[in-house]
Amino acid sequence: MIDWTDRHCRYLHRLLTREALLFTEMITAAAIVHGDADRHLRLNVEEHPVALQLGGSDPAELAKATRVAEAYDYAEINLNVGCPSDRVQSGRFGACLMAEPDLVADCVRAMRDATDRPITVKCRIGIDDQDTEESLDRFADAMVGAGVDALYVHARKAWLKGLSPKENRTIPPLDYDRVHRLRARLTPLPVMINGGLETLEAAEAEMAHMDGVMLGRAAYNNPMLLAEVDARFFGKATQAPTLEAVMQTMAAYADREAASGTRINNIARHMLGLANGLPGARQFRQILSVDACKPGADSSVMLRALEAVNRPRLAEAS
Repeated sequence: MIDWTDRHCRYLHRLLTREALLFTEMITAAAIVHGDADRHLRLNVEEHPVALQLGGSDPAELAKATRVAEAYDYAEINLNVGCPSDRVQSGRFGACLMAEPDLVADCVRAMRDATDRPITVKCRIGIDDQDTEESLDRFADAMVGAGVDALYVHARKAWLKGLSPKENRTIPPLDYDRVHRLRARLTPLPVMINGGLETLEAAEAEMAHMDGVMLGRAAYNNPMLLAEVDARFFGKATQAPTLEAVMQTMAAYADREAASGTRINNIARHMLGLANGLPGARQFRQILSVDACKPGADSSVMLRALEAVNRPRLAEAS
């Protein structure tokens, strides 16, 4: 979720679910070690619990980044070995590392030595022409041997040669059964499943086989589904947040951020899917995507977007 799940996005998602573990976008270890670490790592206090997702293939550099992250109180540190993008491959991290399980195991060991926080790995069921039975077991066994605390497994192969990342979102087909078999084999190590899960009903069905479910694009594109997560998956009897409450809180958040120089559109871009399925949703998205980019835009943009949805609802009620 590079460029997606930044701290503004996570602030929004935490308004919708108090219990789910949120993930940062993937951040390279090099960016933390050699760049502006605070810009990459700082959180809003309200976001916790959050997992920091790192990219890299140098054990020493990953260990340094993990030590730097200690000051930011992340709940766990996750090594991404699942992203298939060209941008990631060129830096020798992401899914291409599934061809080098021993190197990834060395990375996990180095990260574990640098922190007391859980170290987890996100991977695919395989890459390119790999036999997903043999290669995934070999990769997972290397992670277990390195002391990994949990695995998150995307149930689709990453195809690094001949398919674009966009095409790889639907080709080749998902193989949930392969992830189920891996989880059964590795118990009691927690194994979570990811990939192609669009609804909470689908996620709930997977919980019969898995220790957890990870939602990516579905949660980003339709964030209000997160409002049901605490009741459905964590047994919390709290009332789900309303769109109006979320928009009012985000407007106040935008005011605070603007005082520090944050542009409104950098926050509003994560909110486009909040009104999906409601009358006025198209205008809601237009206001947030266009008006929020105009010079001098402020939090009133968010309240106008809310009004675009409330008007048809009030008209129906009358």
